[in-house]
Amino acid sequence: MFVLSILLLIAAVVLFFVGRSQDSGGWKIGAVLSAVAAVLSGVFACVHVVSAYEVGVPVTFGNVGKPITSGVQFKSPFTDVTSFSTRPVDLDLFGKDVVEVRSAQGGVLYADITIKWAVIPARAVELYRLAGSEEAVQERLVEPDSREIIRNVFAKHTSEEGYASAREQIGAEIATLIKARLEPRGIDVTNVNLRNVRPSDKLQDQIDKKIQQEQATERAVEAARTAKAEAERRRIEAEGIARANEILAKSLSDKVLFNQCIEAYKEAAKANPVYAVPCGASSNGTPVIVNNGKN
Repeated sequence: MFVLSILLLIAAVVLFFVGRSQDSGGWKIGAVLSAVAAVLSGVFACVHVVSAYEVGVPVTFGNVGKPITSGVQFKSPFTDVTSFSTRPVDLDLFGKDVVEVRSAQGGVLYADITIKWAVIPARAVELYRLAGSEEAVQERLVEPDSREIIRNVFAKHTSEEGYASAREQIGAEIATLIKARLEPRGIDVTNVNLRNVRPSDKLQDQIDKKIQQEQATERAVEAARTAKAEAERRRIEAEGIARANEILAKSLSDKVLFNQCIEAYKEAAKANPVYAVPCGASSNGTPVIVNNGKN
């Protein structure tokens, strides 16, 4: 714009002298219009408008100045202003951009993650020196650094921890490291969401086989535990029976048997008339109960 102003001013001077030499009013009017356009171009070259939710970085002959905020700003006509948006931006790493990682065991996992980041206005100068433009911030800084950190964190955990048991811990660790890495560069990471982690097909097959082996081992251990418990129960039962028989053998005598025989006759006599030979296991013979009704 400033170059255009100089050219218009030169054109105004030329038109003025041509019109003066030829005494022509048309040339003079053209000279006046060129002069007005040159002044307006010069004014516009010294004014820069920074939009809302943006921050500008002025550069004059290679020297980077302080960040300028939104609004109408006056500058040197030799100053170029590079603008950076301060609105939050989502970096979605899933689908074709999914992050392929490896666990500590070498298993391949795929991590879907979303990173929300924004430019820190006060650190725009550092960001300009590192990236050079707003379009290059995500391409050169946010995405490659995030991918590196994600891979490094997953490499410290097993496959099972990566997709199941330690997923929340891994997500929190990734968020902390990304924030620490990008903040000094002028990027504020407001949220890191580890949305999904899934194993590769090969790793999934290995996981399924391991689960089947663990289930088979658990069934075998349970069967052995049940068999052992049953054997113990039978041992205790057999010992109890043997002990009871031992006690019974020691407690039986002729007097006990004679008393039990008498009790049996008493019970039988309540229902039917009976007579009996003497009880006992001696030479008197075996006890006999005779039912009178059946002879």
